[in-house]
Amino acid sequence: MINIYDYFLKKLYELQFKEKLTNIMKWDYEFDVVVIGSGNGALTSAICSHDGGAKTLVIEKSTQFGGTSATSGGGVWIPNNRYAKAINVDDSDQDARDYINSVSPEGKIKDELVETYLSEGPKMIDYLHENSQVKYRNLAHYPDYFPDNPGGKAGNRSMEPEPIKGTELGEDLAKLREQHPQTAFTMGPINMNFTQVEGQLLLGALPGWKSLFAKLFSKYILDIPMRLKWGWKDRRLTMGNAGVARLVLSLKDRKVDIWTETAMSDLIDDNGSVIGIKAIRGNVEINIKANKGVILASGGFEKDQSLRDQYLPKPTNIEWSAANTHNTGDALKAALKLGADTHQMDTGWWSTVMKVPGQEKGWLSMVDKSMPGNFTVNKNGERFSNESQNYVSFVNDMFDKYAEGNPCAPCYMIFDSTFRKNRPCGPLLQASMQPDSAVPKEWWTPSFLSKGETLEELAEVVGIKAEGLLATQAKVNEYAKSGKDIDLHRGDSVYDRYYGDPSVTPNPCLAPLETGPFYCMVLYPGEMGTAGGLVIDTNARVLKKDGKAISGLYACGNCSTALLPTYPGPGSTLGPAMTFGYLAARDITGSNF
Repeated sequence: MINIYDYFLKKLYELQFKEKLTNIMKWDYEFDVVVIGSGNGALTSAICSHDGGAKTLVIEKSTQFGGTSATSGGGVWIPNNRYAKAINVDDSDQDARDYINSVSPEGKIKDELVETYLSEGPKMIDYLHENSQVKYRNLAHYPDYFPDNPGGKAGNRSMEPEPIKGTELGEDLAKLREQHPQTAFTMGPINMNFTQVEGQLLLGALPGWKSLFAKLFSKYILDIPMRLKWGWKDRRLTMGNAGVARLVLSLKDRKVDIWTETAMSDLIDDNGSVIGIKAIRGNVEINIKANKGVILASGGFEKDQSLRDQYLPKPTNIEWSAANTHNTGDALKAALKLGADTHQMDTGWWSTVMKVPGQEKGWLSMVDKSMPGNFTVNKNGERFSNESQNYVSFVNDMFDKYAEGNPCAPCYMIFDSTFRKNRPCGPLLQASMQPDSAVPKEWWTPSFLSKGETLEELAEVVGIKAEGLLATQAKVNEYAKSGKDIDLHRGDSVYDRYYGDPSVTPNPCLAPLETGPFYCMVLYPGEMGTAGGLVIDTNARVLKKDGKAISGLYACGNCSTALLPTYPGPGSTLGPAMTFGYLAARDITGSNF
């Protein structure tokens, strides 16, 4: 039996010892707020922390800032935002609430967080628009991902960043993480940027794409000063690069530092309250004091295979991820040591991914399979999901329907020479711009790209069942003629048709596959990032399993549990990340902007 007297002496000693350690700790740097990460959520929280009167520091462990945000499409999904209101769009909080509830399985969302998002998201955008260089434009025709659900809309809830000249960053342009090659026109050394609106036209090879391409390309190639100083970089920043650049410029205006090559190694707590961090900078461990709070905004755990194996659906592989290579769950691991709670750890921001030979990151397949003239099958040669639906739902189908007798991960996108001639597919440009003879030899492999003069020959090369593939071709060709996909309803939704071709009738998402040679692109179940993480409250404070907040610790973005796990529309990660970064700063500083 434990002696009560000894027990209390022991506890007193522990408290005194801990207090002693805190008092004698050497602080190398001191700030009010320390932000971990440099994506949209992190940078928004830093701007607002500074504006609330807090001395603020942003740290980024890689050589470049921007994180996954910089490589993304840059879209932000916020119902009732100022840009939609400016053109008198018919929307309401109730419509948005009904819509979110209709697409979210029971128990997956917290009502209080959703209510906070709907009320504070527009305020966050208003604040940045009025007090920083952050500017967006309305995406009038980019629909919600489930537009036919109650409260769903055919557009106007998503925004994309206004393009900006990269040279405004000065020498810091070299520190901006490059856009993913798929969010730009990339061929050899050429790397030409485009907006989401322009991308719809170019990637879909829709009417007018050639004149748009000629206009953009001439401006790009004739930008002699940029070519001389920065090589093939595009001066015109768009999508995620534009969003991050505008946030960084706003921090530069405020003289807030971003320390690159500075990695948080641990949180420092004092009797359960976070008071700073340990970090590695220049191969030296330093202690950074945070008088008011630490904001975790460094992304998810998608680049840690052990965490993937522990939490994510199978099959899962770090090589299939299209996320930032530095997202190894550092914030998650540090917070778990302090007893932080987690939720939805088995979810991700899914997309099919092409594993391009010689490239480190996966290539997201978001648009390719939506266009008419292709279909996607499992090993049996059978379709299993609507190819034109949103990318998150498609991969959820891959996981949900995967079984030994139905091996649909990876799956196989099949198209014919007509599709190949007129439309791009991942990094493979249309044959009119990149004929088969110009395709890198290493690309021709059954794990990436294959070709056969007939479907039977293609099936043998890839290793899928020929009879199933032929039966699927016959069905799809019939559906293309009738305009009705009776199996999987491809083309029924407004969203389906967004990346369709309106010149293809009667269904813009369906065209027959008739003319050889035939091609196959292999698609893996990958992601842009993980969606599970730390549980937070309406002020972005990190919570323990008992529901109590960890004093001084905040989180936003993919560090935290996804507010909108079913991805209701384009920009459903960046919208909440920025909103709760804004709320974290407001709570830390006691401000009411």
